Amino acid sequence: MIDLLTANTPNGQKISIMLEEIGLEYKVTKININKDDQFNPEFRKISPFSKIPVIKDGEISVFESGAILIYLGEKSEKFYDKSERLTINQWLMGQMAYVGPMLGQHHQFHHYNSGKSEFGEERYFKIAKRIYEDLDVRLGQSKYLAGENYTIADIATFPWIARHDWHDIGLKNFKNLSRWYLDISKREAVIKGYDLLKKGETVPGI
Repeated sequence: MIDLLTANTPNGQKISIMLEEIGLEYKVTKININKDDQFNPEFRKISPFSKIPVIKDGEISVFESGAILIYLGEKSEKFYDKSERLTINQWLMGQMAYVGPMLGQHHQFHHYNSGKSEFGEERYFKIAKRIYEDLDVRLGQSKYLAGENYTIADIATFPWIARHDWHDIGLKNFKNLSRWYLDISKREAVIKGYDLLKKGETVPGI
């Protein structure tokens, strides 16, 4: 059984969605990041940057959500086809290095701390809008981010776009991104995995 140590965030939901998609049995160990559980010395032993999520698979532990998705993709041989890995890795790294961090900053300035920094709000709103535009262009060229197949790149990106109501960009104004979002949101594993803590949380509509 996989032990998923996480909080209810997009990075955490990536992994619960993936575990549901590949059908591996898992349990969730909640890390309360609001109470600084992530800085506990025992957690830091398996997560050197004090970040969630982490998985334990027997004697193996894996930190960083992108690395976890690659590990689970290789383990299950699902959503990470060898013939497509170069493209998948590029879109996965784009999410890890750009989409997630920049939308995360947008959350901080626009959603959590509105009015505290006009510069920060304007900067990350513009970047967030550009992310939507870039993803929309890509999804006008292919069904999914890495091509015609649903992969870990889509699983990584979806939970961040699921917070579109925090972004105030207007997801419905981006027809290709909206099509992709709605398509993925109907998947049974996504619906189950999105409700990470099993509290009845539902995937937002558009």
